[in-house]
Amino acid sequence: MNYEIKIPTIGESINEVTIGHWLVKNGDHVDEDQVICEVESEKATIELNAEKSGIITLKVQQGDTVTIGAVIAEIETDAEETQRVETEPEDTNLPEPEQQATDEIDLAKEIKISPVAANMLKETGLSANSLRGTGSEGRIRKVDVQRAIGAQEAKEKPAETKPKSKDMKPSASLSAETDSENRSERREKMSTLRKTIARRLLQAKQGTAMLTTMNEVDMSAIMDLRKKFKEKFKEKYNVNLGFMSFFSKAVGMTLTEFPVINARLEDDEIVYHNYCDISVAVSTPKGLVVPVVRNVEKLSLAQIELKVAELAEKARDNKLTIEEMTGGTFSITNGGVFGSLISTPLINSPQSAILGMHTIQERPVVRDGQVVIRPMMYIALSYDHRIIDGKESVSFLVRLKEMLEDPNQMIFYI
Repeated sequence: MNYEIKIPTIGESINEVTIGHWLVKNGDHVDEDQVICEVESEKATIELNAEKSGIITLKVQQGDTVTIGAVIAEIETDAEETQRVETEPEDTNLPEPEQQATDEIDLAKEIKISPVAANMLKETGLSANSLRGTGSEGRIRKVDVQRAIGAQEAKEKPAETKPKSKDMKPSASLSAETDSENRSERREKMSTLRKTIARRLLQAKQGTAMLTTMNEVDMSAIMDLRKKFKEKFKEKYNVNLGFMSFFSKAVGMTLTEFPVINARLEDDEIVYHNYCDISVAVSTPKGLVVPVVRNVEKLSLAQIELKVAELAEKARDNKLTIEEMTGGTFSITNGGVFGSLISTPLINSPQSAILGMHTIQERPVVRDGQVVIRPMMYIALSYDHRIIDGKESVSFLVRLKEMLEDPNQMIFYI
């Protein structure tokens, strides 16, 4: 019996996806619930699982764009799932080293192994007895053989040779050949996620009256708090006390004082929110994603850190759900982790504002008439000038600066 694997409904307004990466090959045996491929929608990358066990036949190729409900593979559930493999009786004509290795094998032992894995073992000459299966009832799967092959290749790989002298120079012909190779080009198809990021950023740039206002924050107080409590915090909550929790909490509380910064424009109406759902920009190998931390204004620093850590891990593993990435009312992006000194972040539509954090840099500042060195950070608020006036944007940043420079206000809210 053939069982069809179809693209499931992923979310509203998503009509098609791109096959990002097949994790199995045509003709492989797959187990029920085994991850078989990654598909990229315009909002996230998700994994698809085999709903039955059997031999899989792929119907589409990696990189193909398919519609929701399309059949991308079939599983032949009647195919033989495993086969018993008995080790060959020892050959007395084997050379002495192989003879000794054979003697160490339990000749009576039967091993469960998938057909694909059995073929791979036959081609590579590896012994099934030396592998530990990760499938059901210890069955050896394709991935187990691949790991063994990788480990063997790593052992056999010769060490890289180094030049005999640091003064050695390549010949003119070699240098010319190297330069020629460095002038090559390569083309790579944009992923669905990358295309969506590009489209949304262009829409934000062209579809809003975006303006950016900036300020700077003395991070001394927050850094002193982190230094004093980071070990106890990590011991109690099993998560690091970072800057993002301070900024998220301060933003949530400041947004309640300036609700228009937390609003959005919808046709001819301004939609206000009585909650603060903060979209936190997270960089992944496939692009920037913005999972949402809900009700930030009501969360403690520990709750924020735990949630941000959870979402960041899911983002890196491509396990974010559509619900976890939609519905934010305001965004925070931290270019400082990459060394950015100052920038003008783009609004995450349909939101009306975004806060940019930047690198902390020791700079001379004046305090009580004296020039002192302080760890300073530039902060930037990009906002939609259609609904947010300059007075409100500047006042928002000033109030945020006050909270960050005196973080006790986050506790007593004064």
